[in-house]
Amino acid sequence: MGKSVIAIVGRPNVGKSTLFNRIIGERDAIVDPKSGVTRDRHYGTAEWNGKRFSIIDTGGYVPDSDNVFEAAIREQVQIAIDEADVIIFVVDAISGVTPIDIEIAKMLRQTKKKVVLAVNKIDNERLELYSAQFYELGLGDPFPISALHRRKVGDFLDEVVKDLPEVSEEVQGVENQIKVAIVGQPNVGKSSFVNAVLGENRIIVTDIPGTTRDSIDTSFEYNGVNFVLIDTAGLRRRSKIKESIEFYSAIRALKALERCDVAVVMLDATCGLERQDLRIVGEAADLKKGIIIAVNKWDLIEKDSNTALEYEHALRERLKVFDYVPILFISAKTKQRIFKVLDFAKVVYDERNKKVKTSELNKVLFPIVKETPPPAVSGREIKIKYVTQVKTAPPVFAFFANFPDDIPEHYRRFLENKIREHFGFVGVPLTIVFKKK
Repeated sequence: MGKSVIAIVGRPNVGKSTLFNRIIGERDAIVDPKSGVTRDRHYGTAEWNGKRFSIIDTGGYVPDSDNVFEAAIREQVQIAIDEADVIIFVVDAISGVTPIDIEIAKMLRQTKKKVVLAVNKIDNERLELYSAQFYELGLGDPFPISALHRRKVGDFLDEVVKDLPEVSEEVQGVENQIKVAIVGQPNVGKSSFVNAVLGENRIIVTDIPGTTRDSIDTSFEYNGVNFVLIDTAGLRRRSKIKESIEFYSAIRALKALERCDVAVVMLDATCGLERQDLRIVGEAADLKKGIIIAVNKWDLIEKDSNTALEYEHALRERLKVFDYVPILFISAKTKQRIFKVLDFAKVVYDERNKKVKTSELNKVLFPIVKETPPPAVSGREIKIKYVTQVKTAPPVFAFFANFPDDIPEHYRRFLENKIREHFGFVGVPLTIVFKKK
């Protein structure tokens, strides 16, 4: 099982984004006193009491509005309710109970999900009396908090995560199955790719229920290797979801990334690498999954002998720290190089599971470290004496030093580059830790 999903819902201007930022510990959502600023989704990863979870900030919920943004927000809230394990319903203590709050509460009472009621903007003890009025919503005890001033947010989070399961250590694929997630923005050709791959008669296909509601994971064998395809395309799209389909796909991509070994991030060749694509790549890297970029619709690009090289160079300029990710140019429509994606998925999977002997690591890296040691801090010379790989899938390398806390980030990057230069790990995020020798 991957991390649980928590959604924050409520009418506009009650402080949902402020609470979201407080929980993830950074100012990632735009916070503005003007109502309706959060029109699309924001999602992040957080941890509380040893439990890691994904958290979604939604736009304000306005029932039965003809405004196109408010209609989209309603859809987003409905999707968040459908997809989340726990729902945080935020209300405004100063405004009191409003008809919209009552409408949202009615909607939430119909769900079988756990709902925690956060009465926001209670900045001091005197204002706590304001929270009692929210019992009429029928959602249990209201929690008085101030997201802006951090007041009682910790006690509130204790309740939110109380029933969430512990995230188990990553388990290797059953019978060496390679779990591949096809992720990307809407309309980049994910469904076409999946259909093209599975439509080939040289592949043995069986359907197995996925852990994500409404999705089907497909198990198949290719070149003697067992794959499970986690398809985030299509997903039995509901007729209600129109403007919010990107939000819907973002949540599904998040869940698929949690469960996979290798993420195939699909781009549309005619659009290039957009900000949302970078966010997906970044999320896969944060989760330490194997990553491949597949540039689809390559048949639509006018080409000469240098087109692919120039296109790849432009992509890598934008990818920056993700320079270890392989890039493939494919066409699901013409089936050009679609099986190269599976071949590379196997390569990346093997790289992610690779273990380098300690003796080999030290033989190669120790002379490099000796020649280019970490910079001295406050006159103290930092010495790295030993390195070993402590984990696979994902790979983790431990460097033992006399002052591990003083080693700067740029030196960590230097060591990562040297490991890749000598030992590969194509498509695989590496973790480097420094420990006291």
